[in-house]
Amino acid sequence: MDQETKWQQQARRDPAQARNYIGRFAELRASGADLDGEARFADAMLARGSRVLDAGCGTGRVGGELAARGHRVTGVDLDAELLAAARTDFPGSRWLEGNLATLDVRDGAGERERFDLVISPGNVLAFVAPGTAAAVLGALADHLAPDGRLVVGFSPLKGYALETFEADAAAAGLRIDTLFSTWDMRPMRPGADFVVALLGPPRQ
Repeated sequence: MDQETKWQQQARRDPAQARNYIGRFAELRASGADLDGEARFADAMLARGSRVLDAGCGTGRVGGELAARGHRVTGVDLDAELLAAARTDFPGSRWLEGNLATLDVRDGAGERERFDLVISPGNVLAFVAPGTAAAVLGALADHLAPDGRLVVGFSPLKGYALETFEADAAAAGLRIDTLFSTWDMRPMRPGADFVVALLGPPRQ
């Protein structure tokens, strides 16, 4: 059995967690808040029709926007309620239930599917099961196309330090190409309260 994630632990304590999450972002969208910074960041790196894996997709907010921009999106999440919202709001994409630490997405021929971009925003790494972030990064790396890239975003204030992330990325066989402090590509600075990391497989 997969180890329980921090998100699942919180959901046991608060059964309304997913519903509240869905409602909060619906309110933000209705208020005119800009919720597409992550998708713009990702889209700038992609040719039209690229294969994108939204890892920890939640309600499909990021993956759905990337699909609207012409990409082929697969989203994976553990929360069935959030996935139901994604399937309702963005029916043109594929939304799968699964644990990122043991992720194994297969194509129609039964081969492991490879993606031009894997994106995991929204503090996903801070909510995985304790001690499994390196395994998650390794599983995401295994789904990268040969020239694919991985983008993750998280706040060190959520209990996942930048130094730990750097060690986990190295353990997963990933190289960190660039670090930003925001989705609009402001430079990384000491003590930043958010990290946007662009990674790729090790150079040969």
